[in-house]
Amino acid sequence: MKWCHMLYAAAASGFAFMPQGAVAQKLIKDELVGTWNVISQEQTFPDGSKRLAFGPDSKGVNVYTSDGRFFVLFVRNDLPRIAARDRTKATAEEARAIVAGSIGYFGFYTVDEASRMIVYRVEGTTLVNMLGVEQKRVVVTLTADELRYQNAGPSTGGQIEVALRRAN
Repeated sequence: MKWCHMLYAAAASGFAFMPQGAVAQKLIKDELVGTWNVISQEQTFPDGSKRLAFGPDSKGVNVYTSDGRFFVLFVRNDLPRIAARDRTKATAEEARAIVAGSIGYFGFYTVDEASRMIVYRVEGTTLVNMLGVEQKRVVVTLTADELRYQNAGPSTGGQIEVALRRAN
C-alpha cells in the first residue's frame, strides 16, 4: 500500500470515530475580533421600566483586536455644542450633559468561553470609577454580522443590552 493510501485510510478511520453531527465550534474570542457599530442600547430597570441608555439614534463603536485590546465609545446623538468652542471652557450645563450623554473606555479583554463572558480590564476611561473594577459583559448573540451583549451592572442601574452590527 502506498503511503498516500495509508494516510487516506488513517484519516478516514479517524473521521469514523467522530461523534455524529460534530462540527468545529467557533470561539467567541475569534468571532469577536473587529469593529462593531451600535444599533441600540436598551436599559431595563429593576421595576421593569425601560429606556434607551443613550437616547434615540445614539452612536457608538466597540473595537476588539486579536491581541486582546478593546475600545468602547457610546454617545448620545444630541450632545450639546460647547459655546466657547473650547472643551476646557464648557459651562456647567454643557459639561453635565456631555458627561451624562457619553462614555468611553479602553484596555485589555479576555473571553470566558464557558460562561460566554467578555471581561474588560479598563486602562483608561471617562468614568474613572471603572478603573480597577472588572467589567463583565455576557454575550447573548454573536453571528458574523451581529453582536448582542448584556451589562448587568451599569453605573446608571439596572441592566443594559447592547446590540451592534459589524462595520464594513
